[in-house]
Amino acid sequence: MASILELLLTIIGIYKWIIIASAIFSWLYAFNVVNPRNQIVDTIGRTLYKLTEPALAPIRRILPDLGGIDLSPIVLLLGLFFLERILVNNFASLAY
Repeated sequence: MASILELLLTIIGIYKWIIIASAIFSWLYAFNVVNPRNQIVDTIGRTLYKLTEPALAPIRRILPDLGGIDLSPIVLLLGLFFLERILVNNFASLAY
């Protein structure tokens, strides 16, 4: 049971970093810091988009429109932190 808990926590941790990388990439793209015509940059952008959009799209539909500010990554990160705490608090005693 401990190994399953550790695996879930590792997956959540990796996904949190993917969300952060996606948010930073979107800022770099919006301010023309990276060249969108570069094939590597385009591949990284598409990969990050495909990894994060299934989780961010439902949150974007719920949140009100704030103009150019997208708070959905913050809401998703808070949800992942909450899920992580639930897993640790409820299943850590069972795993050891």
